Amino acid sequence: MPEGQDQQEKTEKATPKKRSEARKKGDVAKSREVSSVAVLLAGLSTLCLFGPFMHSHLSSLMKRSFLLIRTPVLDLPGLLTISEDAVLQFIVIVIPVMAGVALIAVLSNLMQVGVMFSWKKLAPEFSKISPLKGLGRLFSKQSLMELFKSLTKLSIVGGIAYWTIKGEMDQIQNLGSIEVLGIALYILKVILKIFLRVCIVMVIVAVIDYTFQKWQFEEKLKMTKQEVKEEHKQSEGDPLVKSRIRRTQLEAARKRMMQEVPKADVVVTNPVHLALAVKYDNSVMNAPRVVAKGAELIAERIKTLARESAVPIVENKELAQNLYKMVDIGDEVPSDFYQAIAEVLAYVYRLKGKAA
Repeated sequence: MPEGQDQQEKTEKATPKKRSEARKKGDVAKSREVSSVAVLLAGLSTLCLFGPFMHSHLSSLMKRSFLLIRTPVLDLPGLLTISEDAVLQFIVIVIPVMAGVALIAVLSNLMQVGVMFSWKKLAPEFSKISPLKGLGRLFSKQSLMELFKSLTKLSIVGGIAYWTIKGEMDQIQNLGSIEVLGIALYILKVILKIFLRVCIVMVIVAVIDYTFQKWQFEEKLKMTKQEVKEEHKQSEGDPLVKSRIRRTQLEAARKRMMQEVPKADVVVTNPVHLALAVKYDNSVMNAPRVVAKGAELIAERIKTLARESAVPIVENKELAQNLYKMVDIGDEVPSDFYQAIAEVLAYVYRLKGKAA
C-alpha cells in the first residue's frame, strides 16, 4: 500500500471490479428486516388464504380424537391411530404455511442480492473462536446497531399492542355480557388488528433499514483516488511497463525492417529526411512493395545499409513523400504511383545492366 494511503479519504465510488470481488466474498447490501417482514406478511397472508382449510382439518382432527378417546376401551392400537392421525393432519395443516413462508423468504433474499453463492461465507473462521475478538465483536458498532434495532422493534410491537388494547378498553369491560365464542372471536379480532398494525410499521422499518444498509454498503466499498489508480494500473497495465514493451516491440520490428534493406531493389529518398526501400519480384508480387521506411535517423540508417549492400539510392522528393505518407511497411505501392516507381526501377535496372 502506498505511503499515506491510509490518510486519504475514500471519496471515489467503488469500481465494477471491486463490487465483483466483494460479491464473490459474499459482501452485499442486505437488510434482515426486509426478510423478517416478508416472512411476517407471508405468514399472515397464508393464514388468511388457507384459514378455512386449516380450520376444517383441525376441527375434523379434534372431533375424531375426542370420539376415540371416549371409546370404552382405549388400547395401544387406538392410541397409535390417534397419534398417526394427529401427525398427518398437523402436517397437512402446517404445509401451506411453511411452504408460503419458505417461498417468500427465498424470494425476499433473491430480490435483494440475486443468485449468489460464496464459499468464503461458509468457510470456518477460526479467528471467531478467540474470546478477545468475540468480546470486541460483542461491543462493535455493528452489534450495537443490531441491539438498537431489536430494542426499537420490541418497543414498536409493545407500543402498538398497548395503544390497540387501550383503544379497546370500553369493549373489553363489556366482555362479561358476551358468550364464550363471542369473546374468543373478539380476542382474535384484536390480535389480528395488532398484527396488521405491526406489519405496516415493520414494512416502513424494513424500507428505512434497507436504505440504510445500501448506503452503509456503498460507504464501505468507497475507494481512495490512489486505490482507483492502482486498480486501473492492474487492469490496464502499468504505463511504464507498457511503454517498455512497446519500445521493445518497435525495436524488434525495426530490426526486422533493417534486415530487408539489403534485399531491396532501390532506396527512394527526398533526399535528406525520408528514405524508403522498395523491392519488386514479378514472380511473387503484383506490384512493387515497400519493405522499409523511416525518417531522420532511421532514414540515415536505411541509406547507410543501402550503400553497404550496394543497393541503389534514388532521389525523388515527391515520390518519397507520397509513399511515406500512404504506404505502410510490407504493403504494395498503390496504382497511382505505378508510373513513377516504374521509372525509378527502370533507371535502377539500367544501372545494373538489366532490362526493364
